[in-house]
Amino acid sequence: MGILLVCVLITVVGGLLYYKSQIGPVSNSDEKITFIVEQGDNYYTIGKSLKEKGLIKSEDIYKIYLKLNNPKEELKVGEYYLSPNMDIKTIIKTLSGKAISHDIVITFKEGKNMRSIATTIAQNTNNTEEDVYNLLKDQQYLKSLIDEYWFIDNSILNSNIYYSLEGYLYPNTYNFKDKDVTVKEIFKTMLDETAKQIEPYKDSIIKSKYSFHQLLTMASILELEANVDDRKNVAGVFYNRLNSNMALGSDVTTYYAAKVDMSERDLYMEELNAVNAYNTRGTGLIGKLPVGPICNPSITSIQASLNPTVSDYYFFLTDKNGKVYYTKTNLEHEQKKQELINKGLWYEY
Repeated sequence: MGILLVCVLITVVGGLLYYKSQIGPVSNSDEKITFIVEQGDNYYTIGKSLKEKGLIKSEDIYKIYLKLNNPKEELKVGEYYLSPNMDIKTIIKTLSGKAISHDIVITFKEGKNMRSIATTIAQNTNNTEEDVYNLLKDQQYLKSLIDEYWFIDNSILNSNIYYSLEGYLYPNTYNFKDKDVTVKEIFKTMLDETAKQIEPYKDSIIKSKYSFHQLLTMASILELEANVDDRKNVAGVFYNRLNSNMALGSDVTTYYAAKVDMSERDLYMEELNAVNAYNTRGTGLIGKLPVGPICNPSITSIQASLNPTVSDYYFFLTDKNGKVYYTKTNLEHEQKKQELINKGLWYEY
């Protein structure tokens, strides 16, 4: 009887010690991890997320703690900073307290390139444009993104690319805690949004004969070349040209290659004919896409790059009212251009 009692005591004490260790901190790291409580969440439903983010040791022990302690404080919707060095009691106390207040709102517009993003960040935060460009050159950082996100691969490490994450930072309006937000934090928020936007198309992206980098490059061209309603049609034209080993001949790529915004000025002849990794009017990219995206496209452009309209058109042009005309041959293309000139519908510079 005495031996049995000793065994029971050992089991109980061992269980208590194990329980105590499991409700303690995961580590001594003070890393700040953003944790979001959504509308409808409760202490039990967030257990899985806490475990996935490495904030608790065991989801089962966490739930046992809740049953034993029955927290009286209300779980509050909002964004919080948690750390692996917090025990479960501290985590619950934090999540029932004051959420992070967001003091700044930054809008990154569709179709803008990395130079615009760098300027926007510098205007709205305590970072400089140089801080943005330096992070884009950080090879260790870029390789960590390749490991973290399924849609980023070694293509962003190509030395011919002007800005490594061009195209990957989803254009949207974002809230940040204050002006001390880092460029790395801004990029993570935007990349997470990209992941969210393209998740419904993951299977199509993986099955495509083009890599996501190539699809994103095409999408970035479509963003600047066509209105929303025309993007799938224009995508069909561009894919036809690629499949026929023709140059895309896209003005927007030529401007990007020269690092000139289209609203800035007209291009010089040497810029129009330049042979480089971006200019699809030059002889170096016949039958090829540019080395990378030329702006940060919207999801509609990404959809168009995945699902182009099938046609036998190889040319298109747009009148000054925004109407797009499609033709099959260069002769038809030139005839349509002359027709628009005669009608006063062609651009005059």
